[in-house]
Amino acid sequence: MYKDLREFIELVDKLGALRRIEEADPRFEIGAVTEAAAGRPDGPALLFDGIKGFPRGFRIFTNATTSPQRAALALGIDPGLRPLDALKAWMEKRKTLQPRAPVVVKDAAFLQHTVRGKDVDLARFPAPIWHRHDGGPFIGSGSIVIMRDPDGGWINASIYRVQVHGRDKVTVQFDHAGRHGAIIAKKYWEQGKPCPLAIVNGEDPALFVAGFEYLPAGQSEYEFAGAIKGAPIEVHPGPLTGLPIPAHAEIVFEGHLLPVSETTLPEGPFGEFTGYYASQARPAPVMDVSAVHHRSDPILLGSPPMKPPRFHFGLPFRAATIWQNLDAAGVTDVVGAWQHVSQLMTVVALKQRYDGHAKRAALVAAAHSYMARLVVVVDEDVDPSNLNDVMWAVATRCEPSEQIDIVRNAWSSALDPRISPDDKSRGVTSHSKVIIEACRPFAWIEQFPPTSALSLTEARAIEQKWGDALK
Repeated sequence: MYKDLREFIELVDKLGALRRIEEADPRFEIGAVTEAAAGRPDGPALLFDGIKGFPRGFRIFTNATTSPQRAALALGIDPGLRPLDALKAWMEKRKTLQPRAPVVVKDAAFLQHTVRGKDVDLARFPAPIWHRHDGGPFIGSGSIVIMRDPDGGWINASIYRVQVHGRDKVTVQFDHAGRHGAIIAKKYWEQGKPCPLAIVNGEDPALFVAGFEYLPAGQSEYEFAGAIKGAPIEVHPGPLTGLPIPAHAEIVFEGHLLPVSETTLPEGPFGEFTGYYASQARPAPVMDVSAVHHRSDPILLGSPPMKPPRFHFGLPFRAATIWQNLDAAGVTDVVGAWQHVSQLMTVVALKQRYDGHAKRAALVAAAHSYMARLVVVVDEDVDPSNLNDVMWAVATRCEPSEQIDIVRNAWSSALDPRISPDDKSRGVTSHSKVIIEACRPFAWIEQFPPTSALSLTEARAIEQKWGDALK
């Protein structure tokens, strides 16, 4: 697999999925080009250079894993697989992953250039204002924040957004008090100490994937990323903090996160993955950046939230988890699961074995569908990853008066734009979910009109034989 972000970019380029963009403005334009590209059928990855106001060589890489092909590549899976097959392959690989502890190396690429103290100036790096109404430049939209738990000594390396506030200060947004980063920081603050911190703004995709995983306390994202790659992550102690930092990182900040009782800065607003703003500016903890390290010609990894269906990862991890939940609950004959509209719509495909089978699957899926208002169940001849196929089933197999149900007071989030301000002020984070059974009625399934379309197996055989001619 790829060694670092640069090798991953080379692999993407060999797939023909990379576009190079020159002279874009980091104020709104880089974010706008990123979103426009993600909405195209080919959805290419982008490498920005010659960025307005910055010397050539200070680059930004976006849409790294927004397609199923590049998501598979990041996971070490055949990028030529169809999306649903790639998700199945990831589910199988996920079951057998063996955590690999990182290894310490003597040399680190990120130490090619270092500045400290008064020489630190974060304005040297092109931190985009991704959306027009964002509260400022966010250098951390895909950055990992590295912390050491003061009790157990384990390393947390999760993704939190990072906003630039001048020459040597950034804020780190933990989302809520239950995140591991927030818990670790609070432990230091309760001891009257600032929290040692390192922020990596340009890591390889395995670390990026691991940073989004909900791992249990005590398990480091480094171990998970090493499991994905089948080799340990190489780390080097930060000169200032001693924290283990990925040796091949592009841009690294070292410093301390100050207690919120001493100082905060207004963070945000920031466009969310729903395509809306969820809140106004709010106080966030401040990091004093005491040292900056970077490679020659550094590459910032940018992963801004975008209007659905654009999403930071082209394979829906949560759909894989829902698929596993269905298996664990004893719901048999599930042949696929997928999520559309940035995980806000869940689709399950199954081979019906008994009356009520589809409803049972829908209820289990609904219970595990975070923020998803739409839960659809389709027959096994429908590809759940193909939204056109799903909507064909909805339009031809669902009788609304008989096959649509509503579940109330279900799992949502404070990011939900449809929850009223009054409800949010009272702490309400639930909504309703609609269950759509877009399946042939089991009671007369044998009498349902046969389809004229190719079966999924037939379609794949045709694609395999004639696909190159059709490109």
